[in-house]
Amino acid sequence: MMILKITEEERDSSADAAKGGADLSLFLPPPPANFAAVDRGIYRSGFPNADSLGFLGALDLRSIVYLCPEPYPNANAEFVRSRGIRLFQFPIEGSKELFVNIPRDTIMVALRVLLDIRNHPVLIHCNRGKHRTGTLVGCFRKLQNWSLSSVFEEYVRFAAAKARMSDLKFIENFDVSCMTQSMLDIY
Repeated sequence: MMILKITEEERDSSADAAKGGADLSLFLPPPPANFAAVDRGIYRSGFPNADSLGFLGALDLRSIVYLCPEPYPNANAEFVRSRGIRLFQFPIEGSKELFVNIPRDTIMVALRVLLDIRNHPVLIHCNRGKHRTGTLVGCFRKLQNWSLSSVFEEYVRFAAAKARMSDLKFIENFDVSCMTQSMLDIY
């Protein structure tokens, strides 16, 4: 649930707009592209732009898992700093190549961040919220004992026609038993 503080003047203006059939979404900050809840305290999205920072502010995030090698832009970095959000950057290269080596160790460390509830609420994002984010979420789903078909269905829901076989193969081959000790260390 998102609660926004509005002035009395804004409330009166939005009430008048609603009576006239106006679009109330004009008064709500938009979420980032491909935004969705993954689990309690875990969200996913594409790269947040200036318009969506207000939406993210309402989530009271403690952490952001950023899956790109590029430095975090100044506006986003200032947003993170001003709210005391921890930024975890895992520099995974985006690639359309069929046989790309997704860094297994990097995914494992990112999963440790997700599993540690001290980091919640946490947002996972890459550029579009499709491939790198989808791969990390797919591995998280395997830890939750989702069936592989359900994991793939969720991945494709976000990647659509741009689903990458290399991501799906990585998820399929990801051995969740390697995370058992990591999970025990956290709890």
